[in-house]
Amino acid sequence: MVNTTSPRPATALTIDDTVQLAVLERSGMIESRHLGAAIVLAPDGSEMRRLGNPQALVYPRSTLKPMQAIAVLRSGVTLTEEQLVLASASHTGSHRHQSVVSSILAAYGLTFGDLRCPPDWPADSEARQSADAPTRLAMNCSGKHASFLAACVVNDWPRESYLHHDHPLQVRIRETVVEFTSVELAHEGTDGCGAPVFAMSLASLATAIQRVATATADSDPHAHALVSAIRAHAWGLDMPQVAEAMNTLGIIAKRGAEGVLIAAAPDGTTVTLKVLDGSIRPLLSVGLSLLSEASAIDAAKAAAVIASTTEKVLGGGHGVGELRYQLSSTP
Repeated sequence: MVNTTSPRPATALTIDDTVQLAVLERSGMIESRHLGAAIVLAPDGSEMRRLGNPQALVYPRSTLKPMQAIAVLRSGVTLTEEQLVLASASHTGSHRHQSVVSSILAAYGLTFGDLRCPPDWPADSEARQSADAPTRLAMNCSGKHASFLAACVVNDWPRESYLHHDHPLQVRIRETVVEFTSVELAHEGTDGCGAPVFAMSLASLATAIQRVATATADSDPHAHALVSAIRAHAWGLDMPQVAEAMNTLGIIAKRGAEGVLIAAAPDGTTVTLKVLDGSIRPLLSVGLSLLSEASAIDAAKAAAVIASTTEKVLGGGHGVGELRYQLSSTP
């Protein structure tokens, strides 16, 4: 039996729930400001820091994928490390990514036609140049969908309806999310790939991700297997910038659509944040800065990763400014 607590009444994140997290400066003048909210949990799970209102509701979008992958494993699916990473990935549709997703389908007697994610062009430039048309396999959530279908094969669940909110797999995923967040879910919607997505607070998301990231082989073998696989194959989880941050700093990190980031340091310090306008461009800069200020990662290495992964501000092909982490209590 999962012990849960009912969250206090909450609404979706508003401008009043946010603070300034980052700015873009061009030629000596601030051109754009990114507002959002964030929370930092200490290794023991206590709240270390909050920016804005981390109790307001957000859609975690693809940062929900680790819990979805754990639910798939709990459903009896066996995956290699690379396949497990792709099951929790927002991949770029590279040939390598598509090959691993294809191997999941083949292992369970499935075909590309079984996928119910929408067709898309690869984000990877090489794969896009060689693509004739958008495909479901190239869609960035195809690994997750392939793993969903594998769970249906193992359990003899209906395949055609695997994205329905009342499908046995989605019920199991919902139960897994409730277990890791320790709160009843306040609202349920539909993600861009067609799967259910559950609204939750950044605080609840941080609790869940910290539990995933710090799981041991004894406490939760499936979560531990997932994190171990991600550490070994960071290339498969997200964009190359996120892989660089994970490989250099030893963190577990993932971005979600509409400006969501999860990041857990090796000692368990965890950050979750949401950019109000949905932009992903300041996510790594803000998240890594918060972990650095919490002394959870090496500050010099974090600064180097931020410098190499943050969007450049150019004028005529030359640097004329910067996008940087900069807090303000007033929007």
